[in-house]
Amino acid sequence: MKWCTRIIRLHTKHENDMVDITNQVMKIVRDSNVKNGLACIFVKGSTGAVTTIEYEPGLKQDLPDALERIAPKNVYYKHHETWHDDNGHSHVRASILGCSLTLPIVNGTIPLGTWQQIVFLELDTRSRNREIFVQILGEEE
Repeated sequence: MKWCTRIIRLHTKHENDMVDITNQVMKIVRDSNVKNGLACIFVKGSTGAVTTIEYEPGLKQDLPDALERIAPKNVYYKHHETWHDDNGHSHVRASILGCSLTLPIVNGTIPLGTWQQIVFLELDTRSRNREIFVQILGEEE
């Protein structure tokens, strides 16, 4: 059994910045020489999320729009009483989407669908430096 951990570092520009990290994750999987196993992708922080999506202009707007309907920015959040940072909606949205993905590695690759990409979504109200951990566990080729 083999395991390895790598970090993808990103600088996001603004709230709802969506970054396609598929190629970086796939390279980490290839470089690991794991034939069959699991890839865990985890974002450090409580206002960012990782998910899969069809990374195209319409959905890049539809997802933030849907999150606005689910956890609106312009309502009061108790979190604001703690830190006075006005990003309670960011924390709620990140909790809904999740901070990690676990994906299968089959024959040395992650078997994504044709229109399926792995993305990081910045949910905080400002630009951030982010670390996304990719941990690979499995049997070597």
